[in-house]
Amino acid sequence: MSSFEIKNNTLLFYRDGETVRVSACGKNAVRFEAFPGGEVFEENFTLMPQAAECEFEERGYCVFIKTGEVKLQLEKNGKVTVYYKDRAVLEEQPELTFNDGFRHYEQNENGSYSARITFNANEGEHFYGLGHEASGCFDLKGCSFDMRHVNAKCTIPFVYSSKGYGFLWNNPAVGTVELSKNRTRWAVGATRKMDFVFIGGTPREVSETLADITGHAPVMPHWATGFWQSRLRYETQEDLLEVARRYKEEGVPLSVIICDYFHWTEQGDYKFDPQYWHDVKAMTDELHSMGTRLVVSVWPTINENSENYEYMLKNDMLIKCVHGDNKVFSFYGPQAEIDATNPKTREFVFSKLKQNYLDNGVDGLWFDEAEPEIHPENFGNLIYSLGRGDEYGLIYPYYYSKMAYDGFKSISDDEPVTLTRCAYTGSQKFGALVWSGDIPSTFESLSKQVKAGLNMSVCGFPWWNTDIGGFYGADTTSDEYRELIVRWFQYGVFCPVMRVHGNRNRHGEKKRDVKEPTGDPNEIWSFGERNHKILRDLVLLRERLRPYIEQQMEIASVKGYPVMRPMFFDFPGDENCYSLGEQYMFGSEILFAPIVNRVQTEKTVYLPEGEWVLTKDKTLYTKGFHKVKAEIDEFIAFVRKGSELIDLF
Repeated sequence: MSSFEIKNNTLLFYRDGETVRVSACGKNAVRFEAFPGGEVFEENFTLMPQAAECEFEERGYCVFIKTGEVKLQLEKNGKVTVYYKDRAVLEEQPELTFNDGFRHYEQNENGSYSARITFNANEGEHFYGLGHEASGCFDLKGCSFDMRHVNAKCTIPFVYSSKGYGFLWNNPAVGTVELSKNRTRWAVGATRKMDFVFIGGTPREVSETLADITGHAPVMPHWATGFWQSRLRYETQEDLLEVARRYKEEGVPLSVIICDYFHWTEQGDYKFDPQYWHDVKAMTDELHSMGTRLVVSVWPTINENSENYEYMLKNDMLIKCVHGDNKVFSFYGPQAEIDATNPKTREFVFSKLKQNYLDNGVDGLWFDEAEPEIHPENFGNLIYSLGRGDEYGLIYPYYYSKMAYDGFKSISDDEPVTLTRCAYTGSQKFGALVWSGDIPSTFESLSKQVKAGLNMSVCGFPWWNTDIGGFYGADTTSDEYRELIVRWFQYGVFCPVMRVHGNRNRHGEKKRDVKEPTGDPNEIWSFGERNHKILRDLVLLRERLRPYIEQQMEIASVKGYPVMRPMFFDFPGDENCYSLGEQYMFGSEILFAPIVNRVQTEKTVYLPEGEWVLTKDKTLYTKGFHKVKAEIDEFIAFVRKGSELIDLF
């Protein structure tokens, strides 16, 4: 038997083995929760539901809940159908005959459930989102994905549909999603409830509501909007300062320079090795005098040699394991990982970061391996403060970024920026600047990153970037790579953050007695004389564009609109825009089409409604497909006719 109840502006549905709760949670947003076994599990995870007006209508076989232009229908057999503007756009698919078998659960030994929900596939539907992954796909329709984090893959379980809605899977459990031709299915292996949010609207409208219920990104501070320099790795204080001084001498503004990993004494000490970094405060003072900020790398790993290991172990601040001790295998062998989901861990670790880094003038943190990186990935063997890893496997980077944000805000009113290799729904409100991980240095990789970044952008993350030039596999003396670095720099100008990084020509040799050797130079003068001038001009262009970028960053914070966004975001009524994965809008005024193939000097670009000015020669174009040339020292960008930005190019 099944029954409905309307209570406290919420629809409740009861049947054998399941309780369902449906509520309005934002503008044109309805939340669906289902509890296998019938016991309600009160958990928002990272969601911040908003109060929203709604109305109910009961018919003989079903109940409707309506909020704005969204209406959810729940039938007595359990079936869910969601309507937007009176069109059925999300309809649950039965797994059994006689139109039955809606939602499937199997109980695990520990009391959690595997759970899945299946929807009908809509003809002509396109999907975008799910975070970033170098799949090579822009439109994700026809794809299936693991919902897990690994290096170069960050799962944000949200998609935007060309049918005019967003779908947020509000569950941090490890799972899968299928966006196939015959069905759309969301599934997890261990959970206490099923939880999703449907948001109706255009891309702009959905972005606004998504920001309201998951968090608005801060306004990116001025210091982060310029050019960031990094390499693997500056071995000493003098190495780093020499690079910053040369940028200053050349008149090239350097906003940020990064000190990468193994600058520390031991993993988990969170301090510079004084043998190579002898006066950190003097270093940061000099950098600041040149207008440059310092960001340092931090890993979540800690080994037994760390001065903090025993204290953290005894105070339950480390990730534990169901089987074996608390050691897991990360990139550098067996060691422990801090449990960022534990408030005590966050408070203690940040105190060390403040004492050893921030109090010495360090400006920002780089959270590498933020998934965290563990080999092999056996989530069911991990125990966080919040619960088991298979139930909470996606949420770790959320609390890792929260540690930095809460810590910085406790000592300053300034908005912090934390460069991080991973994120989860809501991380954006903690100043998480996500980058796409350790990616190959190839043209194919560049093409994939453009598409991945656009998919990330629709998930509520306006701060995103890549390692300009890719991270590994480069031969900086080759003609191919010297062409690639230019094309990637051009792309970097039109990314939310412009940051060069990479492991160049590295073979593992040590020039000094350091814990980890460096790669070859990775500065703008490192790739030949001709490229030096090209890259210098691109950095100077970025500098001229900063007021515009900062204006777009403010809009991103207030409205939730991404800075780098797919063409359909601004032109949702133009069908052509849903297939354009290698051109995009950079803010509201610039249309950029990166060159992503070797020896390519011409590209077909689609211009939507309006008049557009090609920046390189001020030629006026109108709507349609156009072939545009771009030699190695040129790029393809348009601005709207009448925009004052044209004078900056």
